[in-house]
Amino acid sequence: MSGAEEAPAAPQQQQQPDEPPPAAGDAPREGAAEEEKPPACRALVLTGYGGYDKVKLQVRAQSRPPLRPGEVLVRVKACGLNFAELLGRQGLYELLPPPPIIMGMEGAGVIEAVGEGVEDKKVGDRVIVLSRSGMWQEVTVVSANRTFPMPEEMSFEEGAALPINYLTAHMMLFEMANVRPGKSVLIHMAAGGVGIAATQLCQTVQDVTVFGTASASKHETIAQGGVTHPIDYRTKDYVEEIRKISPKGVDIVLDPLGGSDTQKGFSLLKPLGTLIVFGVANCVTGQKKNLLAMAKTWYNQLSLTAMKLMQANKAICGFHLGYINDEELISRTMVKLLELYKQGKIKPRIDSRYHFEEVADAMKRMHERQNIGKIILLPEAKKVEEKPKSSPEPAENVEKTEADVNEKKEEATEEVTAEKN
Repeated sequence: MSGAEEAPAAPQQQQQPDEPPPAAGDAPREGAAEEEKPPACRALVLTGYGGYDKVKLQVRAQSRPPLRPGEVLVRVKACGLNFAELLGRQGLYELLPPPPIIMGMEGAGVIEAVGEGVEDKKVGDRVIVLSRSGMWQEVTVVSANRTFPMPEEMSFEEGAALPINYLTAHMMLFEMANVRPGKSVLIHMAAGGVGIAATQLCQTVQDVTVFGTASASKHETIAQGGVTHPIDYRTKDYVEEIRKISPKGVDIVLDPLGGSDTQKGFSLLKPLGTLIVFGVANCVTGQKKNLLAMAKTWYNQLSLTAMKLMQANKAICGFHLGYINDEELISRTMVKLLELYKQGKIKPRIDSRYHFEEVADAMKRMHERQNIGKIILLPEAKKVEEKPKSSPEPAENVEKTEADVNEKKEEATEEVTAEKN
C-alpha cells in the first residue's frame, strides 16, 4: 500500500527472555519446561518468482513481537486475494519486496495488543487492515492508522474483501472521473472484485449506465448487480457492441487490461470523456512470467502527444493504489465506504473461500478468471471432514485416513529454521 508504510516484519523465530509472554489463549501446558515453546504461526510465504508452487505454507515459532509506538498486533481471521499478488508471484509487482516475503495487502481480524500512543483502538476491537504486504499470516503487526473499525453486522470475510477493491473503484470514479448523474461507464472484468465494487458504486449515482465485459456465464449475476449492458468479450467485439447501443461511445472507461484494449477504450470515449488505466492484466497469460505477452502488451500500448489529447478533448489517467501516499485521503475514503456499507448501498460479494493450504487453488481460480467477486484466504487450518455417521468406517480405516491426512498436511507445510539462506 502506501510507500510510507513499512511491510510488517515476519514473525520472530525465538522468544527472548525479556519478550512479552505469548498471546492470550496460549496457556502453558501442565509440566511444561520453564522456557515455554512459543505457539506456532501459519504464514504464506513467496519463496521465489514463478508458478503457484512458489507460495508455500510455512509454520514458525511465534512469540509476540514488541510493538513500537503507534502499532497494533492483529490476529488475522480472513485475507483478500488480489490480482497484484498474481503479479507479485511472477515478479511483476514493483512495490513488493524481493522473496522471501509474506504477501497480502488486506485482511480483517481482532486486535490483541496496542502500542504506546494508540488511543482510538483497544484490545478486542474487530478491524479491517491495510498494508503493503504481510497480511497472509495468522498474526501481524501494523500501524494503527491502517486499521479501521468494522461495523457490527460485517463479517471478517466481508471486511477482508472491501479495502483494496472498493478504495480503487471509489477513487477512480469519484476522485478522477467525477462520475455524475446521466453518465455512462465501461467496466472491464465486471465480475471481478474491482468490477463489482465499481458497479455497486455507480448505483449510488442516479441514472448511470454501466457496460460490463465478462464471459457469458457471468452475465446474469452482473446484470442483477447493476450492469446495464453485459457484453461477452470472448465471442463479440465489445467496441462494436457498445457502438450499437451508444453510437457516441461512453463517458468513462476503467481499464485494468492494458495494451490494445487501452487503445480501444480511448476510441470509445465521448468528447470530454475519461480513460483510467489501472492494470496490465493482459501481461498475465500463464503461471510464470510471459515475456512475449509482456512485449505484446507494451508494444500495443496507447501512445499520444499532448497536442493529440487537446485535439481529441479527452483525458487519460493512471491509477495505482499502492502509490497513494495521502493517509488522510485513504482514511476519509474508507469512512465513506463503511458508511455506504451500513446504509446497504454496497456489499462485497464473496466468490469463494480457501484455507492457507489451498492457496494454489485460490490463485488458479483468479488466474483463470473463474471468480465472480472476491476470493478469500482463511488462516485457520482446514479441518478434517468427518465421515457420514450412517456408514462408519472400521477403526483401523479411520486411523489410517487420519494418518494420511496428517501426512499430507506435513508435506504441504514447511518448517522454517532459524537460519537464513
